[in-house]
Amino acid sequence: MNIPKTSFPRVVIIGGGFAGVALAKKLAKQEVQVVLIDKHNYHTFQPLLYQVSTGGLEPDSIAYPIRKVLQNFPNFYFRLANVDEIDVENERVKTNIGDLDFDYLVVASGSATNYFGNTEIEKNSMAMKTIPQSLNLRSLILENFEDALLTSDLHERNALMNFVIVGGGPTGVELAGALAEIKKGILPKDYPDLDTRMAQIHIIQSGDRILKGMSDKASQKAEDFLEKLGVNIWKNVRVKGYDGKTVTTNTDLTFNAETVVWAAGVKGETIKGLDAEDFITRGNRIEVNQFSQVKGFNNIFAVGDVACMKTEDFPNGLPMMAQPAIQQGEQLGDNLLELIEEKPMKPFEYKDKGAMATIGRNKAVVDLKRFKFQGVFAWYVWMFVHLFFLIGFRNRMVVFVNWVYNYIRFDREARLIIRPFKKNFKS
Repeated sequence: MNIPKTSFPRVVIIGGGFAGVALAKKLAKQEVQVVLIDKHNYHTFQPLLYQVSTGGLEPDSIAYPIRKVLQNFPNFYFRLANVDEIDVENERVKTNIGDLDFDYLVVASGSATNYFGNTEIEKNSMAMKTIPQSLNLRSLILENFEDALLTSDLHERNALMNFVIVGGGPTGVELAGALAEIKKGILPKDYPDLDTRMAQIHIIQSGDRILKGMSDKASQKAEDFLEKLGVNIWKNVRVKGYDGKTVTTNTDLTFNAETVVWAAGVKGETIKGLDAEDFITRGNRIEVNQFSQVKGFNNIFAVGDVACMKTEDFPNGLPMMAQPAIQQGEQLGDNLLELIEEKPMKPFEYKDKGAMATIGRNKAVVDLKRFKFQGVFAWYVWMFVHLFFLIGFRNRMVVFVNWVYNYIRFDREARLIIRPFKKNFKS
C-alpha cells in the first residue's frame, strides 16, 4: 500500500462513514499513524440520499472527498481499496491493492440493505443505501414515466406509474413524501399529455405503525401527513415476493408496480475474518463491549452500524443511525489514546439526541428527549440539523440554496437521466 514505516502506533480504520470519519478526525493530530481504507473516495451523507433519488439534490452536494476532510493533518493516509479479509492472528488487513499490518484496527464498515434472505426481492427491487443506487433509482423513476407515455396498455401504464415502498421507517416515509410532492407539483407540468393523477404511492409496513422507533404521536402525525398527500399506507402487511411486475404479500393484497424500493431493514457489513458466529449477533453485527472492543481482542474495535453495543436501554444494540456512530467514533478516539498510554479507558455512554423525519414541504416530526413536536417548526428543525451535520461549507450552501429554490418554485431541477438505468427483471 506504500504506507511509510513509523515509530508511531498504526491505527487502521475500515470505512469512511460517520463513525470512521469522526474517529479519524479525533486521532489525526495525535502521535499515531492513521490509515483509513474505503471502497469510495468520498463520505456520503446518507440521510439525504432520498433527495438524490427524487431529483431534489445532485449527489455531489451530499458527498465529500475523504482526503479533503483530513488533508491538513500529519500522519494521515487514505487508500481507495476493497477489504477482502482481516487476518486477526497476524494483525494484518488484506485488500485488493495489498496487505497492511496494524497495531490497532477499527472496523467501521457500516451497513447494507437487509433482504432477510429473499433473493427474488433482492434481485428485482431497488435499494437506496449508496449514491450509485440513488442515481439508479432516479433514472428508473423518470424512465418509467417516459415509458408510460408510449404505451397504450392501461394496465402497463398504471404499473409504470405505481411506486411501492417496503418499510415504514424514516427512509420509507421520507421517500414517500418526496414522491407524493413530485406527483402533485411537478409531474403535471412535465407530462401534460399523461394523466399523472393515476400514479399511486404505497408504503407497506409489516408492523402496526410507521416510524416504529419514534413516539406514538410522531407516528400518527406522520401517517396523517402522508395520507393528506395521497400516500396509501398498508400496515400489518408483509411482502413475500416481487418478480419485477407483481408484489405479493402474506394477505390477499397484491400490487402491480414497475418500481419497488426496499427500505425494510439493514444489516451489518461484516468482513471475512470477523464474521464467525463467535463475533456476530443480531442483525449481522459485530458484538462489542462498552469500550467498542470486539470479543476476545484488546486491539480490534468496531463502531457505527456494524457494531452491536448492547446497553440497558438498547438490549438489541444501539440504533443504526448517524448519532451513535459519530459519538462512538469520537469516544473511541479518546480511548485509543488512553490505551496506547496504558491508561484506563472510559466506557461509552450514548447521549440520545432524539429522532426526526420529514414528510415533505412544511411537514416533519421531531422527538427530542424532553420535547416532541410536529409540523412547520419541526420541519425547520429537521432542515437545520441536517445542514449542520453536512460536511463542508460548500455542501451546506448548495443544499440550502437548493432547498430555498425548491420551496419557492415548488420544483426539483435535478430530475435528470444522466445515466440510463433499466432493471433486468427475471422471474
